[in-house]
Amino acid sequence: MTTNTSIGNNGPAISQTLLDTMNGTASSSSSSSSTSSATSGSDLQNTFLQLLIAQMKNQDPTNPMDSSQMTSQLAQINTVTGISQLNTSLTSLSTQLTAGQQTQAANLIGSTVLAPGNTFQVASGKATGFGVTLANDASDLQIVVKNSAGTIVNTLDLGKQSAGTVPVGWTPVDKSGNALPDGTYTITATGTVGGKAATATTLSAGTVQGVIKQTDGTAGLVLSTGSTVGLTDIAAII
Repeated sequence: MTTNTSIGNNGPAISQTLLDTMNGTASSSSSSSSTSSATSGSDLQNTFLQLLIAQMKNQDPTNPMDSSQMTSQLAQINTVTGISQLNTSLTSLSTQLTAGQQTQAANLIGSTVLAPGNTFQVASGKATGFGVTLANDASDLQIVVKNSAGTIVNTLDLGKQSAGTVPVGWTPVDKSGNALPDGTYTITATGTVGGKAATATTLSAGTVQGVIKQTDGTAGLVLSTGSTVGLTDIAAII
């Protein structure tokens, strides 16, 4: 049922539906088309202007409306509409960036990359690559290599290194220079920063085998090591 409300002593009647729209009290039984139109920023602005015009036509000449208040209300509605349009644009941009990431990630399939990890493989006298990421310059960087039993088989002294990613190419031998047997080995890295001992982030090499979409919508690289990492986690392409 639609009722009418008058503005001013003898002013024209304003639809109750129009007032309910402005007050947010529209009946839940309204059709879906009416509900959707009432929630848009442009329809809210149009409704406000209709009410504003009706109020101006029926204002008391001895007590006119405050123009600054009307301007402020209109500016607030314009702000809400602008924010809504900005959110729509940002959502579209985010979708395009995600699609671009997927394409860039696909180009890495078949490439060997360094990503956070602490293992490497030895096969036929050769070791898969590994490395270290330093947050600060280190005056003495060392990498400790352990076998699957947890025994230290060698310590690599890389000396002074600058901050950043340090790829390590190494012939897998023990402390005596003997070739290491095939298997999986772990690494830890320590360094001296500002005269104090500090740990460093170790990196493992892996071949990019595929690209997936992660739960947050970003591209994930599936590596031969069995792990999945994001594009931003890749420290180097070797």
